[in-house]
Amino acid sequence: MKKRERFKRIINFFEGFVILAAHMAVFAFVWYGSYVEQLENPFFRRGDWAVIGIYGLILFLLTNLYGGFKIGYLRLMDVLYSQILSLLCANVVAYIQIVLISRHYLSTMPLLKMTVCQIAIILLWVFICKLIYAALYPPRQMLLVCYDRDPDDMIMKMSARQDKYEICDIADLNEEPLEGVCDMVANYEAVLIYDIPAYERNIILKRCFTESVRTYITPKISDILLKGSENIHLFDTPLYLSRNKGLSGDQIIFKRLLDLAISIPVAVILSPLFLVIALLIKLYDGGPVLYKQPRLTIDNKVFDIYKFRSMRMDSEKNGAQLAKKNDDRVTPVGRVLRALHFDEFPQLINIIKGDMSLVGPRPERPEIAAQYKEIIPEFDFRLKVKAGLTGYAQVYGKYNTTPYDKLKLDLTYIENYSLWMDFKLMLMTFRILFQKDSTEGIDASQMTAIRQRKGEK
Repeated sequence: MKKRERFKRIINFFEGFVILAAHMAVFAFVWYGSYVEQLENPFFRRGDWAVIGIYGLILFLLTNLYGGFKIGYLRLMDVLYSQILSLLCANVVAYIQIVLISRHYLSTMPLLKMTVCQIAIILLWVFICKLIYAALYPPRQMLLVCYDRDPDDMIMKMSARQDKYEICDIADLNEEPLEGVCDMVANYEAVLIYDIPAYERNIILKRCFTESVRTYITPKISDILLKGSENIHLFDTPLYLSRNKGLSGDQIIFKRLLDLAISIPVAVILSPLFLVIALLIKLYDGGPVLYKQPRLTIDNKVFDIYKFRSMRMDSEKNGAQLAKKNDDRVTPVGRVLRALHFDEFPQLINIIKGDMSLVGPRPERPEIAAQYKEIIPEFDFRLKVKAGLTGYAQVYGKYNTTPYDKLKLDLTYIENYSLWMDFKLMLMTFRILFQKDSTEGIDASQMTAIRQRKGEK
């Protein structure tokens, strides 16, 4: 198993090369067979190759962005979804390219047939690659090391990937001596260190390194702050600098310009859709179209967020609470809006006003944030930047992800911010729009996203 691990990247490369080459070959067949003959000024050989090469480059970039090459890393359906989404986007761009080259609207039928053929290739490719990975890389036998946090939530998450991980034993440092846990390390292919104190964690991590045992670690908040620090060389020893001030002045300016450059044109283009949605909401129960609610943004400032109303007018007569699974407060129109995320569109107004950004931590209600702070005093750390329409926690988490995990995801964004990260997260948002996990509410027994432990009521 350990020897085969060295070749995993090579296998990944060849798998990605095969599917990309297949797509480019199919596109080349359609280009030469259906479109070249319709050009008034046909390209020479190099021109045709350039068109095919650009198609391959766009497809590669989109597939890599959406994780479509991560066979063995992502779930099978996630890989399939990412591959097909990347393909559809690339083929839309390809048609636009063909129209610009020909200067005429040509038939889309060849591209539609090509897309069907390519989807069939993807299905076959994913199935074969999955068989290869299942044969070469069976689930890793893992040891989970925990301390004072209930490991059930982490075990449940790992169990969702039984093709990749198998937790064979649990070592609780409250019950097992540290030296005994270190001795257990060599008996497993991997160790999962689940939120244990830094001193014990460092000793176990060094032992894993000595034994060449793969180690997974859930980071603490301080780890994320440290990871986002700058490596400087003023002396003859490594020095990390953590500025702890959020974004720099130039980042704030460019981020604001990006917000305006995207949100204003999008709001104008989508305005007819806004009118249709407003009419549907009004016709259903005659209530207000927009829902206004106080939320927190940068420096703990309170602002009114705008949404299309998706719940009944008396939905919060019992106090503030997050949406639940199968929430009966959601109207039929609202259910569709929430599934498509269309209820979030009016937040473009908040972005234009400057209350929010396109990308950033999702804004919480003051009263719910206060509840989170009672358990997580660091929860306000996420207010170093403006709240966002989408964010790192939305792309890589779920609606019902715990506040502690959302905080760590948001801090990862803040501490590693770049303009490219904003672009990437905006593109990645399209990937999660139609995934159920991104809109699934909290359990019916909860008022907030804080989960109760066993035995608590």
